[in-house]
Amino acid sequence: MSWLIYGANGYTGNLTAREAVNRGMKPVLAGRNETAIRSLADELGLDFLVFGLDDASVLNEAISDFQLVLHCAGPFSVTSEPMIAACLEGGAHYLDITGEISVFEFAHGKDEQARRADVVLLPGAGFDVVPSDCLAASLVRELPAATRLRLAFEAGGGPSPGTAKTSVEGLARGGCVRRDGKLKKVPLGWKTRTIPFAHAERTGVTIPWGDVYTAFVSTGVSDIDVFISVPPSAIAGLRRLRWIQPLLGLGFIQALLKRRIDRKVQGPSLQTRKSTDAQLWGEVVSADGRSLQATMTTPNGYELTVSASLGITEFLLENDVEGGYYTPSLLMGADFASTLPGVELRLPA
Repeated sequence: MSWLIYGANGYTGNLTAREAVNRGMKPVLAGRNETAIRSLADELGLDFLVFGLDDASVLNEAISDFQLVLHCAGPFSVTSEPMIAACLEGGAHYLDITGEISVFEFAHGKDEQARRADVVLLPGAGFDVVPSDCLAASLVRELPAATRLRLAFEAGGGPSPGTAKTSVEGLARGGCVRRDGKLKKVPLGWKTRTIPFAHAERTGVTIPWGDVYTAFVSTGVSDIDVFISVPPSAIAGLRRLRWIQPLLGLGFIQALLKRRIDRKVQGPSLQTRKSTDAQLWGEVVSADGRSLQATMTTPNGYELTVSASLGITEFLLENDVEGGYYTPSLLMGADFASTLPGVELRLPA
């Protein structure tokens, strides 16, 4: 079956293309940078295409012969909409590795169109949000009456350039949680708590992680917070940004911050990825006060993204799946993350 990795010359796209070849898969590589795409395709012995996302007719033609697109070119708040539209037009399943709430919301809004086109739309096929979504679904399976969900993670190794740029874009939008089933904007660094990860307790602060959107779709739990483990100094710095938050969305400020990322952020090395992991924690609480907690340990987030996205790709290429919007756990089951290399879920006995 013919499938495409778009943004294969980016940090995560490159890792994914290499692992796909290791698995005996033959994706077509694509992106806008012909020099980089051609070089990688020649090295890996793969076919390639060069096209952008700004011309719908060119984009539609480029992917018309593919069964699936694994979209790895962020920022997904900008790039996902044209690619989703092209996949719906051409009948190709759509996966990406976003963690952006706006992308999940947009894709979910295309559920009916995806059903009619028999196209699977599954944004968040990587570390954002496969392990946390499966953790949430596993907890609610154990406590179906849950009305509150708290998730937290600690990811070692540092970000890729794309992840860093996405974080910069998110600063201007502030925080987000879910209350009574609805998304609710909150200030940056809104709430903190102690997180009992499997390896140690850490201080966490709320962030607008994708699970604020997806975990509600997966579980129906109406109140959701997501925390990231960071040092107290980082939390203080995040809260200081509240004073200048309106300025953070200005074009020249965004451009300045992203140029700084281009100069200083390269993404974790192979050695760093292999020597770091990610820790997750989740808790559900029911209206009558019952509660349940669980933890999960995974490989470095980028290693997990590669294995998870390729696992979902293989599943869709090998199985006839009804079209529509899916979260990872709705498509693959709550136990999917636990089947990936190096992942350990710990639920109470």
